[in-house]
Amino acid sequence: MNDEMLPVNLNDPMQFNCSPDNPCFNQCCRDLNQALTPYDILRMKNAVNMPSWQFLQEYTVRHTGPGSGLPVLTFKTNPAAGYACPFVTESGCSIYNDRPASCRMYPLARAIVKDRATGKNVEYFALIEEEHCKGFGVQGNETVAQWLKGQDVVDHNAENDKILELISLKNQIRPGKLEEAEEDIFYMALYDLDNFKIQIEEKGLLASMDLPVEYVEKVVAEDLSLLNFGIAWVKYQLFGKDLEIQG
Repeated sequence: MNDEMLPVNLNDPMQFNCSPDNPCFNQCCRDLNQALTPYDILRMKNAVNMPSWQFLQEYTVRHTGPGSGLPVLTFKTNPAAGYACPFVTESGCSIYNDRPASCRMYPLARAIVKDRATGKNVEYFALIEEEHCKGFGVQGNETVAQWLKGQDVVDHNAENDKILELISLKNQIRPGKLEEAEEDIFYMALYDLDNFKIQIEEKGLLASMDLPVEYVEKVVAEDLSLLNFGIAWVKYQLFGKDLEIQG
């Protein structure tokens, strides 16, 4: 089988199965070069009960995207273990319920296109058939839509789409590499959320801004609200947009 991408519809049968019975079980968790999204980091650092700065230092490597000029995070892998994910075990993923979106989606690829008439994102999917994976061709009783629901990927996609929109905005307004200090703002507000919270609560980051007290309290109390505020903060600080306050 050659690696290829086969377009699929949500109502198509999902002819794929991943289980410990497959001879390739856990192999897709090795030889990794896997980009992690801010929502991935949020879920994983909470799963292992670590502050974001400790999780980032222990489990990730920071790069700069050659196209976007923005921080890109990947897993810190061990060459001696075949560049395996730090959370893979012989029995599978140790943080399975909080695994990254790309792990949930595999072997599906997802693309989105904004509908000009409605302004809403339209999803397209394709099946990625790779030589090393032996889970293909298994006749299951689920459609693609049912399989996706079982992977609990909706929240991940919704949050990650916001980052894609932010990157698109950045490329329109500020193509190329950011200044180092600007890249650090992006990194802190989206990935290092616990440090971002400290800057708000203890360092007076928002002291000069006339924001509703209830809103700020919600931002520092809820990680997802903090992440969404981080997106708005980056748009405001780096790209000159009005600070959007979500209820």
